[in-house]
Amino acid sequence: MQVFKFGGASVKDAESVRNSAKIISKYKGEALLVVISAMGKTTNLLEKLTREYYNNTGLQFQTLEEAKAFHFQILQDLFPGGEHPIFDEIANCFVEIEWILEEDPQDSYDYLFDQIVSMGELISTKIVAAYVAFIGEKVKWVDARDYILTDNTYREAAVDWSKTEEKIRAELPSILDEYIVITQGFLGSTSENFTTTLGREGSDYSAAIFASCLNAENVTIWKDVPGVLNADPKWFEKTELIPELSYTDAIELTYYGATVIHPKTIKPLQNKKIALNVRSFVDPTSPGTIIRSTNQTLPVPSFIFKVNQIFISISPRDFSFIVEDNLRDIFNLFHEHRIKINMMHNTAINFTVSVDDTGKNLVDLINDLEQRFKVTYESGLELITIRYYNQETIDRVLVDKEVISELKDRYTCQLLVKKI
Repeated sequence: MQVFKFGGASVKDAESVRNSAKIISKYKGEALLVVISAMGKTTNLLEKLTREYYNNTGLQFQTLEEAKAFHFQILQDLFPGGEHPIFDEIANCFVEIEWILEEDPQDSYDYLFDQIVSMGELISTKIVAAYVAFIGEKVKWVDARDYILTDNTYREAAVDWSKTEEKIRAELPSILDEYIVITQGFLGSTSENFTTTLGREGSDYSAAIFASCLNAENVTIWKDVPGVLNADPKWFEKTELIPELSYTDAIELTYYGATVIHPKTIKPLQNKKIALNVRSFVDPTSPGTIIRSTNQTLPVPSFIFKVNQIFISISPRDFSFIVEDNLRDIFNLFHEHRIKINMMHNTAINFTVSVDDTGKNLVDLINDLEQRFKVTYESGLELITIRYYNQETIDRVLVDKEVISELKDRYTCQLLVKKI
């Protein structure tokens, strides 16, 4: 059996839904589970709505109407006349959000985030499933929250793998014998049946969870690029397609910030030796990139760029060294504030990191660090990571840039830079 994943760009409007449905229908003779993200930029819109609601700005209902209008326009384009039952079904989904907004916020922001933002995936999958059925395919909509079971770490839930695998294996194979299954990415649920999410852009990870538990033959992620490229086209004019990647190189690239695949996706597939294909929904006949167990190294150097970086320097206020107890306390604070370290280095009396500028939680982190440590920081920087670097590739990215910090190992070079 196979698992497909379609991201927001592949269902951003009615024409995109038709195209994705056409791809799905070509595989109707096979056991196929399809994971789908929220449509277009819906997640960003629902995040905005959640902030407005939590901060009591009074703008949340206006944003909700914007989300409604976007989805109902897609419905009108797919099902002219407005008579299809899916119209009422989607209206009911928005009513669920309205029920939340009508009460003053009592719960934590992270909890509310998951209850509201998760509606994006529920709505998109209902629409796509209805359209795939409309064109004559035998399809079943499945609620991922019934199968992916997690702890209650809202916005970054940890999967309970044993319970999840037991549930998926007990119920989904018989459904897949009869139907194309369409379900959500990004979503899970607690033992109390509260909705959780698996982290931003977590739909890739959902596809890997289902594939691992079902022992799928392969996973295909359908994107608007021809496959895995050696750099983001918005940064480099000339990029090269990488036709094959090892699991190790894929894990390293995603760890350092390559956005083509969610970082948690690869490991569950590697454990089961399930191949991962990255293919283009714009040109579904092209082979794309395959990620699998191979000794093949990257044929070309790969570049990853992360902007809006902050360089933080942390030193003890007393005369102690940066040793295990200090590092333990520092890492605990980063964990508590959910700040991911992109680059780090320590000397006897100094620990430096590069992190994304994430706003308030970063300010809170720095305030907590300053209770015990001397902290300085510099913002507006860029982190460049080169996998399989050489001096030529380093020189290529350093035009008009000053190096603030540099780390190298055998295969990877990281350069924290600012514009001159």
